[in-house]
Amino acid sequence: MAKLEGGSKDVDEAMEKWHNGSLSHRLYDVFTVAGLRVEAIEPGRLLCSFMVPARLTSSASNRMQGGAVASLVDLVGSAVIFAGGSPVTGVSLDITVSYLGAARAN
Repeated sequence: MAKLEGGSKDVDEAMEKWHNGSLSHRLYDVFTVAGLRVEAIEPGRLLCSFMVPARLTSSASNRMQGGAVASLVDLVGSAVIFAGGSPVTGVSLDITVSYLGAARAN
């Protein structure tokens, strides 16, 4: 994983823990982001990849559930705040996701 240019050691360590899953997580967070891979990180930017697991799909259409997409947006958004140098992300009070199409599972 890339280190933050000009970032603090604490932020680098927090991102490493987030990426490796060693931070204390709630079950819901782990259920949603298990398998999420951080590809690149720089201040205020985070690039992730994710193979859609069967547990997050609609069995009828094999497409990712909208609620799971919104959860990923929220959780990865928190990681971007970490990448920007903030040690605390807070709680999302309101989140809106506009869907352009369905994400097919492999």
